[in-house]
Amino acid sequence: MKRMNVEGYLIKMKGAGSSPLQIDVKDSLTGLIGGFITISILAFLTSMTSSEWLMAPFGASCVLAFSVWNAPLSQPRNIIGGHFVSALVGLAAYHLIGAKPWAIGLAVGLAISLMMLTKTTHPPAGADPIIIMLGGYGWSYLLSPVLIGSLIIVLIALIINNMRSNRAYPTFWI
Repeated sequence: MKRMNVEGYLIKMKGAGSSPLQIDVKDSLTGLIGGFITISILAFLTSMTSSEWLMAPFGASCVLAFSVWNAPLSQPRNIIGGHFVSALVGLAAYHLIGAKPWAIGLAVGLAISLMMLTKTTHPPAGADPIIIMLGGYGWSYLLSPVLIGSLIIVLIALIINNMRSNRAYPTFWI
């Protein structure tokens, strides 16, 4: 690369200003309440049954569902579909090729690609193959916690977000 191209490339990493995020106490409280209720329900169900209902990426899904509820990647299609697609890829990779380091990387890359192709991109779901492959989970993991847990997140997001007069969640289903 020419020196000018390298400098131009590095300059792009400088950033162009300060954070555009706005502080809203009501939004912060909605996030607190939504995250608390959702994760508490999933943790309670896990403690009261022999099934897993909770996985770490659900915390990040709650951030999206309650703080940027109107963003495309926070919609029900993305929360449910993203976790489903990504977990399916993780399970298939694990059961076909194992949890080799390159296989974990491949599974995450494939999950990202398939979420994009199916319009179900949901960033927290990108961690699903890692959790599945490192944990050595079986196919039942796709139902619980992945599918049922993501449905519960969406259900609570529907209830909590629509309690606010200035919110209408979801902005789309399909």
